[in-house]
Amino acid sequence: MSSAAAPPPSGEQAHFRALESLYAAAPINRLFDSRLEILSAGVARIGFTVDSRYNHAAGAAHGTLYFKMLDDVAFYAANSLVSDRFLLTTAFNLLFTRPLRDGPVVAEGRWISGYRRVFVAEARLVDADGEEAARGTGTFMRSRFPLATLPGYHPA
Repeated sequence: MSSAAAPPPSGEQAHFRALESLYAAAPINRLFDSRLEILSAGVARIGFTVDSRYNHAAGAAHGTLYFKMLDDVAFYAANSLVSDRFLLTTAFNLLFTRPLRDGPVVAEGRWISGYRRVFVAEARLVDADGEEAARGTGTFMRSRFPLATLPGYHPA
């Protein structure tokens, strides 16, 4: 029996793991119990937990949590297609469909179009009951920031 470790990821997989590391290293994400996964080119998922820290006065999650998770997952779905530059959000449309209560939520993101300078991606939030709580569409453009210079982005 061999106990050799698997080789480190390379190419596309290394880029995906480096984006996940970049997400984890962002200071804003210390405020959230969340984890990014790049599933394939153009597809991302963030699992997170809603609790009372994120509630507005009526006892449901505040819209800032919806926006943050939808924007992040759409952004990373799009940036999974770009290995040299950090993308920037230029617009984001958001539709709230139901309140989020305490518990696990999954944000799902998917690239829709664009491949040179501007990218469009969509996202949705799904609660623990499998119900959609929100959806959004974002537009993202290439920035002047090389990914390789950003703290946390470390491809193998």
